[in-house]
Amino acid sequence: MSTAAYRPDQRGSGETGWRTTAREEGVATLQRAFAVLEEVSASGSISARELSERLSIPLPSVYRLLNELVAAGYLVHLRAEHSFELGHKVFGLGLSLQRRIVAPSPVRRVIDELHRTLGMAAYFAVYRGLDVVLTYLSDCPSHPRLTPLRFGFHEAAHATAFGKIMLGGMSAPERDAYFEGHSLRPLTPRTITERETLEAHLLDVATRGLAWEQEEFVPGQTCAAVGVRNGSGLVIGSVAVSMPARNAEDRPRQVESCLREYAGHASRYLRSGSTQLGSP
Repeated sequence: MSTAAYRPDQRGSGETGWRTTAREEGVATLQRAFAVLEEVSASGSISARELSERLSIPLPSVYRLLNELVAAGYLVHLRAEHSFELGHKVFGLGLSLQRRIVAPSPVRRVIDELHRTLGMAAYFAVYRGLDVVLTYLSDCPSHPRLTPLRFGFHEAAHATAFGKIMLGGMSAPERDAYFEGHSLRPLTPRTITERETLEAHLLDVATRGLAWEQEEFVPGQTCAAVGVRNGSGLVIGSVAVSMPARNAEDRPRQVESCLREYAGHASRYLRSGSTQLGSP
């Protein structure tokens, strides 16, 4: 995680000091506030001293940030435990985001039916800006979702089947912009991390309209995805499933056929506002 620690300014005649303009100070304060919120979110509950140590921010500055965030409702101070947790304002922001990006109920039914038909965890993803975001998942104890996939997941598009479909649906300038802010970091020994190799792979994905990833995201797991398209044929989303890698070799045609069928259902709904499932 990017931290927003203070950095001494050594410009000029060799002096060390805090030489930031008012605007730079405002940006730095905002960055530090976001860093505090992210660290509290990741930790669940954390003390001011722990925040200071983890973010390399002086303790007095941490207390000032915490007091402001508590006053605004973004954090709560648990005095008995000497710790801080997320406040109700953050919960409200999360609900607002969920309402805006969650898949429509007919699309959720499509994904649920795909999950039941194949006996695999199923997923639906869309673009949000240049990010690829999961907006619905359907799983069960017998066929669980992949960890760390969850509602709102938007990382590692280069290593997931639904991400590859969406990357393949972007224009070249859009992909360039995406990769300026996203690294091709390896998640497993099989993750594609070379841009040239990935571009060739994405061309094949776009041509076939189908993406597979073989243990590139999670060892021992395989995913497949097909694009959801608008009336002009452009990719606007993706339908995907995950399965143990050992099972993928036995059912590739069935998986591909079902993905194309249910992606078609989702596409028709998003184009016309209605959809029909093969098995209500």
